[in-house]
Amino acid sequence: MFVDSHCHLDFPELAERQDAILALMAQNAVTHALCVSVKLETFPRVLALAEAHDHLYASVGVHPDNKDCEEPDVDRLLALAAHPRVVAIGETGLDYYWHKDKPEWQRERFRTHIRAARACNKPLIIHTRDSADDTLRLMREEGADAPGGVMHCFTESREVAEAALDLGFYISFSGIVTFKNAKALKDVARYVPLERMLIETDAPYLAPVPHRGKQNEPGFVKHVAEHIAELRDLPVDTIARQTTDNFMKLFKTV
Repeated sequence: MFVDSHCHLDFPELAERQDAILALMAQNAVTHALCVSVKLETFPRVLALAEAHDHLYASVGVHPDNKDCEEPDVDRLLALAAHPRVVAIGETGLDYYWHKDKPEWQRERFRTHIRAARACNKPLIIHTRDSADDTLRLMREEGADAPGGVMHCFTESREVAEAALDLGFYISFSGIVTFKNAKALKDVARYVPLERMLIETDAPYLAPVPHRGKQNEPGFVKHVAEHIAELRDLPVDTIARQTTDNFMKLFKTV
């Protein structure tokens, strides 16, 4: 069985196909999925999915790309994270690809999420793009190793993976690892210890081969596992079982 550790089923393009998406999950042995929050304004939609389906979970957080939205504080995040279906804080982190001025508000928001995660002892879901040095620095300064978490949709170097692993974090691979030109990332997927690995879709984005270019969905996460199994010369069942166990352990869903 497989678990999609990161998707956005509340996004309109997926929400309107909910029945078909859940059916394909079952068909492809994807037993659980984590629906990840990107804004407080849309968090109720994320939570509603987790409340309606026992095999879906929710997180609460504000994505670093989202500027014109409700700004979280620690108390607000803690109040929302107290719901039993909320298993993580995030998506949070830094993104200098879209914000090349490296704004201080992003760093302050990231610190707020880390402090909330420490206070409620729920793991972090961290996004980093063109910002690895600052992301790791803030993780160290704010004690992100205490709640732990996952570096989601990982596309960074082996050195960044090593630093995150040293902080106790898991590394999650998306459909990007299946892309032909992702040679460096494939090497990282060979390197990360199986007991610290997760798989995800980041649906509706980044559909893996053989669905590249199409709308992504949790049922496609098996292709990520299959590719990693091929890279590591292991049975796909080994990848499926270990990443599922890792998900349950990290997000305390058992």
